[in-house]
Amino acid sequence: MEEFILNFAPTGMIPTKEMNKNIPIYVSEIVEDVLQAAEYGASMAHIHARDKITGKPIISEEVYGEIISGIRKYNKEIIICVSLSGRNISDPNQRALPLELEGDLKPDMGSLTLSSLNFINQASVNAPETIQFLAAKMKQKLISPEIEIFDTGMANYIGFLTKKGLLPNNIYANILLGNISGAQSNFSNISAILSNIPNNVMCSFAGLGHYQLQATSLALISGYGVRIGLEDNIWYDKKRTILASNKELIKRVIRLAHEFEIVPSNPIDVRKKLGLALGHGHYGLLQ
Repeated sequence: MEEFILNFAPTGMIPTKEMNKNIPIYVSEIVEDVLQAAEYGASMAHIHARDKITGKPIISEEVYGEIISGIRKYNKEIIICVSLSGRNISDPNQRALPLELEGDLKPDMGSLTLSSLNFINQASVNAPETIQFLAAKMKQKLISPEIEIFDTGMANYIGFLTKKGLLPNNIYANILLGNISGAQSNFSNISAILSNIPNNVMCSFAGLGHYQLQATSLALISGYGVRIGLEDNIWYDKKRTILASNKELIKRVIRLAHEFEIVPSNPIDVRKKLGLALGHGHYGLLQ
């Protein structure tokens, strides 16, 4: 039976409990949702840290360490990516702090957005020197980048980083569709992005807001992976009458995949394809 990568993004930086009570904010909630997603077949978890008191997004070795420790206490196989987002922090050294975690707390991957971009109410600033700094830091730490692509220019930048020797041989990327100033969820935009992506890149699609279901469906029927979770969409329906939960969003993906006779990839198999080590303090890229 055919397989697909199921990448779980439980919380992100924007959603709050006031927006949707199902948003996991605290360490225990994030861990619980990731472990539940893994039971449904998630190969990867794309995690953000939140302040323990305010619930606001933070870059914190301590909080990321607690989340990773909580997950790996019960599941050492799922691939864990830490966010190195530039939405609220510009200093690249601070953004790179989660990459300093070692041993069983070491992340497998770190997010790497390949250009600056505007969201509907906020900018994510990723200067060329910052992108290259983070890529070089991950290479040094044997941590694989989780590439984030919002338009054709970002897809094209993969080749530039490859020529500079900053990317591993096997790469994973999320193609995020539906952002107001980025690629939209339609065949022409998807085709343009894919035509600029090298053959050594494994891709998943994500849809922002009400584009999530459409992007998920396009991914599954086209043979690509899926990124799903409340980070990208807090509503279950397009009319925004039903607030979603991570469990409901994942279960819908599994139902869709079942209709297409596709199953989630085992995280160990995905690790092998991406050259990621497993356990015993050796998380990250195999040398």
